[in-house]
Amino acid sequence: MIRPARPRKLAKVPFVELAEGRLQGVVSSGSDIERVYVSSVAAGTYAFACSTNNNRPCGGARGGFCNHIRALVTEAVLQYGAARVARYLKVETADGQQDAPSLTQAMAGTRPPQADGTAAAAVFSRFLRHLAYLELAPTNVPLPEMQWFLPARAVA
Repeated sequence: MIRPARPRKLAKVPFVELAEGRLQGVVSSGSDIERVYVSSVAAGTYAFACSTNNNRPCGGARGGFCNHIRALVTEAVLQYGAARVARYLKVETADGQQDAPSLTQAMAGTRPPQADGTAAAAVFSRFLRHLAYLELAPTNVPLPEMQWFLPARAVA
């Protein structure tokens, strides 16, 4: 597990990951406490998608990055560091500066296409699985689903 580059608050963006060739995550709605958005940006093409947890398209993601995607990039920079996010997404900023606004501006400046959002269900499912671990009582006993390493004696 890689430690976060800097501590971040989980209220706005409770889940962020660099996976499957995308920066993707879950972003809380600013207006409805029961609504979240699943947002993603593809590496290289910067194709983006943003929709609610019940697959309604984000009203702000029409032709450009919405505030949810901007928040996702900001939190990814806090979690992973700007250099790692830029490398993963294949972003080169004009001034060489690597911070969340510079990365977002460089990607948005290319007029990225809007993606179909087919990954939203998988991302939201992983988020819910992560939430389930928070409901477990603290224990030192290993969790069966987390035991995917081979025991040392079994390795030949």
